[in-house]
Amino acid sequence: MTDDSTPYSEIARSPSFRALLEGKKRFLLPITLFFLAFYFMLPVLTSYTTLLNHPVVGAITWAWVYGFAQFLMTWTLCAVYTKQAARYDAEVRAIIAENGK
Repeated sequence: MTDDSTPYSEIARSPSFRALLEGKKRFLLPITLFFLAFYFMLPVLTSYTTLLNHPVVGAITWAWVYGFAQFLMTWTLCAVYTKQAARYDAEVRAIIAENGK
């Protein structure tokens, strides 16, 4: 969906495009690192410690609570990213308009 009248390299050098990329990086890097750390801590904690073996309520242990929390975390991060992506889309439309499209 490129148009020869405004080459990509010209748009890529624009301050607004660079700001968009920097903003995306500032958002995506921490959220990705959090997701990966939270996700991989369950197998690490269950394999190498007994921390999650203690019961919370009845036969439900902290491992089950942590596993359920992973589902909640995934849905929450999905909702947060969806809202942020809408902002990125608006910025992209502004950049396109700024460059005469």
